[in-house]
Amino acid sequence: MWNKKKISVIFSTYNEKNSIRKAIMDIYELGIVDEVIIVNNNAAIGTDDEVRKTPAKLIYEKKQGYGWGYRKGLETATGDILIISEPDNTFVAKDILKLLEYSKDFSVVFGTRTTSATIGKDANMGLFLKWGNWFVAKLMELFFNTTHLSDAGCTLRLIKRDKYKSIVKKFKTGDSYFGLEMMLIIINEKIDFVEIPIHYKKRVGKSSVTGSFMKALKLGLQMISLIFRFRIKTWFGKY
Repeated sequence: MWNKKKISVIFSTYNEKNSIRKAIMDIYELGIVDEVIIVNNNAAIGTDDEVRKTPAKLIYEKKQGYGWGYRKGLETATGDILIISEPDNTFVAKDILKLLEYSKDFSVVFGTRTTSATIGKDANMGLFLKWGNWFVAKLMELFFNTTHLSDAGCTLRLIKRDKYKSIVKKFKTGDSYFGLEMMLIIINEKIDFVEIPIHYKKRVGKSSVTGSFMKALKLGLQMISLIFRFRIKTWFGKY
């Protein structure tokens, strides 16, 4: 519990067998998280064995995709405050404390990985990924005349349960750009939010998306397309 509120942390896993147990235990060591939910999204063999060595709740989502995994986890979570993260060692558990502190004033707290001072050595945040995420974030900021944004692809974020319930029926995608769709819906629904810098470290293992330049480029173009399509649809009240 934190400030008399139940805290849920959600991980979706596909290729994090070698890092997931540590990621889970780092969360529990904070001493404030009530439940950690692990969504096995057709994960590598042996992942379940690692999860079962922890107190985390293990569930399954057969529809392949980053978004489907996190949508399943959000649907299952019972906390008053819902936090999504990744079990690949890129995020630091203690940054959850920062998100919670800001949640005193905001319903949603987004992390940003583009602050140079918090990017760790050998983290997968080179020139293309850093400025690509920054560009897409600024496109959102411009198109929706919203508050400061500098990272369109950061998984680590917090949303209060009542606000999640108010937007869940608007989710349409289960693909890799689900996180961006969630941001766009939050912005369009005028839900109060803030973005804060978080630590970003070297990943354990290889990402199925950002580990490949061409896949990352394709995702970036899909994200830009989604922003344009979302903006047009909102003009006509169709999203």
